[in-house]
Amino acid sequence: MTRIIAGRYGGRRIQVPKGDGTRPTSDRVREAMFSSIQSALGGFDEDLRVLDLFAGSGALGLEAMSRGAGFAQFVESNARAVSVIKQNIRTLGADAAVARMTAEKYPTIDPPGAFGLIFLDPPYALGTSEVTALVASLKMWNTQSEALLVVERSSRDRFTWPDGVDALRDKTYGETTLWYGR
Repeated sequence: MTRIIAGRYGGRRIQVPKGDGTRPTSDRVREAMFSSIQSALGGFDEDLRVLDLFAGSGALGLEAMSRGAGFAQFVESNARAVSVIKQNIRTLGADAAVARMTAEKYPTIDPPGAFGLIFLDPPYALGTSEVTALVASLKMWNTQSEALLVVERSSRDRFTWPDGVDALRDKTYGETTLWYGR
């Protein structure tokens, strides 16, 4: 289990998929991440739509909703993780949708509108070039040009933003580094 840190669901526990197929973002890293997001976005509001790729338990998208985002779309390929995300959404009563597919396939479908905040927390084993290519495909597809992108990777892997995405900052927390871009 993990918990939602702040907002309307603050302190509530959510399930995490069993096994080593997912790597939940630690509370400390999530708290720092959301502080940076708050600063970059100027706050969360009902108009903010969130895309959580490689969603795992859904903790990142659910944290954004807890803080005021209006909607979250979760994308996860693992059946067990999808089941956990759906349970977490029901438990919290969140307005969200779950797509069971790979993050790479998601930009090829006709999505319901643009997103203002996009999380990418891929498995550390996924190569940097594949993550960069995915960000490039999202940038071309997502019509909200000022979307904030947050990429979480191993501190051992250097991430490079593709052309068309402005790097805002990066911050390392032990084994985890967060990259922020627009």
